[in-house]
Amino acid sequence: MDTEKTTLLTPSSTRSAVQQQDKTLQGSVHVLIQFDVCEEIRLDALRDIFGARRQEASFKHPAPGYVRFQRPPVVEPVEPLILESGERLDVQIKYYDYGVLSVVFELPFSGDWDTLVRLASRWVWDTDFTSFAQKIVKQKIERARPALVKLYDSWLHEDYFVFHVRDIVGSPSAAELLSSQGGRIAQIVRGENVPLSDGEQQEIMQSKISYYPNDLAVISWNGAFLYDSAAGAETVIQLLEYANSQLLEFRHYDELLTRELQSVYDFMDHGKTGILARWRTAKRATRLHTVLLDVDELTERADNAIKFLSDMFSARLYKVAASKIGVTDYKDLVNQKVHTAEELYRFMVDQFHQSRAFVLELMVVIILIIDLIWLFKGAIPI
Repeated sequence: MDTEKTTLLTPSSTRSAVQQQDKTLQGSVHVLIQFDVCEEIRLDALRDIFGARRQEASFKHPAPGYVRFQRPPVVEPVEPLILESGERLDVQIKYYDYGVLSVVFELPFSGDWDTLVRLASRWVWDTDFTSFAQKIVKQKIERARPALVKLYDSWLHEDYFVFHVRDIVGSPSAAELLSSQGGRIAQIVRGENVPLSDGEQQEIMQSKISYYPNDLAVISWNGAFLYDSAAGAETVIQLLEYANSQLLEFRHYDELLTRELQSVYDFMDHGKTGILARWRTAKRATRLHTVLLDVDELTERADNAIKFLSDMFSARLYKVAASKIGVTDYKDLVNQKVHTAEELYRFMVDQFHQSRAFVLELMVVIILIIDLIWLFKGAIPI
C-alpha cells in the first residue's frame, strides 16, 4: 500500500519540482546601445520638441540632494520591438547633453540558470541590436536636429548587456550565490555557452561588488550580472550606462586627436623648410590649439555629468565599472595625446617665433646697410 501511494504521488511531485526549477529566477535583461552623434545636445530645446521627461539619478541608499546628474538626460519611450523569436522588448531612448544617445531594450524573463545562460549567449553574439537601435536613432535625429550642435557624419557606438536577477528561489545571500553559481554567472557576463576556466572565472569575479549581504554586481567589459531589487538595480544600470557613454566620448576624442596629430605631422613633413614656410606654422598651430581647447571643454563636460560627492558606494561602483569597461584606458590615451599635442604646439610656436626674430634681425641689418650706403654716398664729393 505504501509503495502504491509512493508511485501515485511521484509524478505530481516531479511536475511540481520541474515547475519550481523552471522558475528559479525572475528578472530582466537590459541591452544598452549608445551612439555619439554630435558635439552637444540642447536638452531644454529637445524637451520642447519631444515633450519628454528628464531622468534624475537614483541611488541605492538615501543620499543628499546634490548627489545627482548635473544635467539629467532626457528620456523618451519608444514603440516596443518584437524580435523574430517573438520576444517583445520595451524600448526607451536617452539623450545626454554631451552628444550621446542611448537606446535601452528591456526583456523580462523567468526560468532557470541554464535558460539565462542560453539567452545571454544568443543575445550577446547572435542578435544584432545595434541595427535595431540605429534605425530608431536615425528616425529621432531628424526631429531632434534643431537641438543638436555640430552633428557628426559618422557615429561611434558601444553596446553593453545587463542581466538583472530580481528574485531567486531560496533568496540566497551574495556569498552563497557566488559559491553555488559563480561559474554560470561568469558565463552569463561573457555571453558564453560553455563553462569558463577557473582562471577566467577568477578574473571576472575580481570585479564583484556588494552593498548589502543580499545584493551583488559582477561587472565585465561587455556585460554585467546584477542580483538586486528593482530599485537597487536601477542605480547600477544608470552608472553602467554613464560609464559606457564616457567610453564613447573618449573614443571620439582619441580619434579626433589622432587625425589632428597626423595632419600636423604631414604638414611638417611635406611643407617647405624655408624661413617663409615657417610663418605658415602659426596658422596651423592655432588650429591645433583650438582642437585642444575643444577636447578640454568636452572632456570636462563628460567627466562632470554626474556627481558622487556623498555616495561612496556609487563612486566605488563607478570606479570598478570604468576600469573594466575601458574608460580609464581610453582616458589615459587621450591624456597622452593631449600632452603630445601640447608639446607639438609649443614646438610650432617656437619655430614661428624664431622665424619672426630672424626676419626682424634681417630687416634691421638691411636698414643699417641702407643707412651706411646713404652715409658713404653723402660723404663722397661730387
